[in-house]
Amino acid sequence: MNCGITPLWASEIEKIPVSITKRHFPGMEHLGDITALHGAEIPAVDVITFGSPCQNLSAAGNRTGLSGEKSSLYHHAIRIIKEMREATNGRYPVIAVWENVMGAFSSNDRMDFRAVLQSFTDTEVPMPVSGRWACAGMVRGGRPDVAWRLLDAQYWGKPRLPQRRRRIFLVADFGGERAGEILFRPGGVQPDTAACGQSGMPAAKRNRVPAAETGREISGITVCPFQKIRMRGTAGRKDTNSFLGSFGKRGDPFPTILASDTNTFALWYGEEYKNGVIRDLMPVECERLMGLPENWTRYGADGREISDSARYRALGNAIALPCAEYIMRGIVEALGG
Repeated sequence: MNCGITPLWASEIEKIPVSITKRHFPGMEHLGDITALHGAEIPAVDVITFGSPCQNLSAAGNRTGLSGEKSSLYHHAIRIIKEMREATNGRYPVIAVWENVMGAFSSNDRMDFRAVLQSFTDTEVPMPVSGRWACAGMVRGGRPDVAWRLLDAQYWGKPRLPQRRRRIFLVADFGGERAGEILFRPGGVQPDTAACGQSGMPAAKRNRVPAAETGREISGITVCPFQKIRMRGTAGRKDTNSFLGSFGKRGDPFPTILASDTNTFALWYGEEYKNGVIRDLMPVECERLMGLPENWTRYGADGREISDSARYRALGNAIALPCAEYIMRGIVEALGG
């Protein structure tokens, strides 16, 4: 149970994420491959959340869009939602939440995000006059009521998460006009997550070290985020200024944690690069950057330790916890829970 919401089932085929989830949510059923599920045959729920694999949408991916082999799983989630609503006479689910990378705004000549909106609303959605999708918006006047918003992890959590992680969150309300109420609630941009700590481990707020210890200053050593991908490209071009710029600046947020690549620190004494060293983030540091309790990914359901490489992959595919909790809390408030 988290934020007043009880998870009943999940569809996942990756063994390590399933094992981690079973450890923390032992009562949740795992249904397996989404392509083999039918919405009328699985337990009906109030809220369905999903985030289709982002490899075909991300700027770091192949940009084949929603038609790509992995991101096309999105259509199965939409199918399941429609099948469940037909089987329950439109009662369930009440709310659907979709999350994905910012690249979904621009993939396939910006037509993919239009397809997302149309698949939820079953109506024609015109392209913006500007030709670009805004970072926040709504589609109103029909069912469901739909709103979307781009959230960046670096502005969320207490203490603030020092990671640049921009993700689209779309909320569809099939029972009213509460999507905007859920996504655009007034209040601070850095919500207090203390109320959302009933999932088997302490909430991230109570179990995270200060951001300074995560990646600002450690025992007098200057610590900066390090952009490994940028470093490799600029080194190949022999662009010295851009290469040095890959070390980032003191106080900059860290680059997005990726499933395929480990983020790194640049550490040095004083201000001279020649006195510096570079090291990878540890899995526990990645957990802190995601707003998760320390060692959340360390053990599987069987109690065995999970390899660092598998932990990095799981964390790179995860959602920043404070952003997710903000939305979950908004759903509970909107539904009167």
